[in-house]
Amino acid sequence: MTTAAQRSVDLGSVVPLEAAAPVAGGEMSSVLGKARLILDAFDNEHNDLSLTELTRRSRVAKATVHRLAGELVEWGLLERAGTKYRLGLRLFELGQLVPRQRILRDAALPYMEDLLLATQETVHFAVRDGIDVLYIEKIIGHRGLNQQSRVAGRLPLYCTATGKMILAFSPQSVFDEVVEQGFTALTNRTTMSVSVLRQQLERMRKDQLAVEVEETRLGYMSVAVPVFSGPTTIAGALSVTGPTVRMNVSRVTGALRTAGVGISRTLHAMKCTHSAIDAVVRTPSCSPTMCSFNGCGK
Repeated sequence: MTTAAQRSVDLGSVVPLEAAAPVAGGEMSSVLGKARLILDAFDNEHNDLSLTELTRRSRVAKATVHRLAGELVEWGLLERAGTKYRLGLRLFELGQLVPRQRILRDAALPYMEDLLLATQETVHFAVRDGIDVLYIEKIIGHRGLNQQSRVAGRLPLYCTATGKMILAFSPQSVFDEVVEQGFTALTNRTTMSVSVLRQQLERMRKDQLAVEVEETRLGYMSVAVPVFSGPTTIAGALSVTGPTVRMNVSRVTGALRTAGVGISRTLHAMKCTHSAIDAVVRTPSCSPTMCSFNGCGK
């Protein structure tokens, strides 16, 4: 999915632009590029697609779609559902192996469960992917936000509590890219002003707390805190989301901050310790994934 995709007002859903045809001679004209377009044709609103629908949404020639879809089925990346295709379990298996997602999820989940018990509202953990916020974990209670969000869903950074919290601690270049791409109103309360967004981020950076009210979906609000993998390295954001009429910011803030600090401490403990002393005592160092994750560059 690309950040230029047309987003729906439902939290986390995204619809690929059908006008995004592959450019001759470009990366999408390769076999791999065409396979990507076919996989990108699926989304939360289109789980099962016929050959005709897959051709129309991917903008790949029908004969090519038929051939590549057959190969993707053989590899388990697609499955047949009668006369239609859907994403295969092999993609799910591969997704669970993504190091960054697995590390963050394992660190966050215990604290998210505690936060759910304390607030009885939906809890999300999100990271930045380009100029989007990507939700890598979500847990809900019996009265939680069920249909409006999903794991692996994405939304713009500028209008979500988690996105704004991440944006507040991201490099200036990320903010500049967000502004360059422009704002799209998901509701009549979505932030549409660069100056207003800049002021919000300054306050969030100072308070380490983001509050978003009905900017992504009318009737719902979210409160988020940052999660750090190092002293100044933003790893993601943790949020509590619930109906506007029921949410009490002061009531959830304490538990939310405690959970955010707990996840950050867990991630800090995973940081690299490359030094001569470590080599002598053979202290286990982190994997290349964690080196990259914590920004040490080793």
